[in-house]
Amino acid sequence: MAAHATPHFHNQPGVPRVRVGAKEFMCVGALPPFDHPHIFIDMGDADEAICPYCSTHYVFDATLHGGCVPPECVFDPESTNAAI
Repeated sequence: MAAHATPHFHNQPGVPRVRVGAKEFMCVGALPPFDHPHIFIDMGDADEAICPYCSTHYVFDATLHGGCVPPECVFDPESTNAAI
């Protein structure tokens, strides 16, 4: 895996917003097998974005350094593929 892989996030818990520490990331919706197409979101100069598939509201928080709140919304595609 590349050292600077694009972070992936999901909203399986159904929280109103997910705070993320990256402005470029992938949204997968829910956990497989209920995920949507994994789409790239680039916030650009904005500090918020809404996924066009699942309507998850993502809010940028620079203090998270690539992570997210709630922390269980981080998705690791490699560990999921290994389990399938």
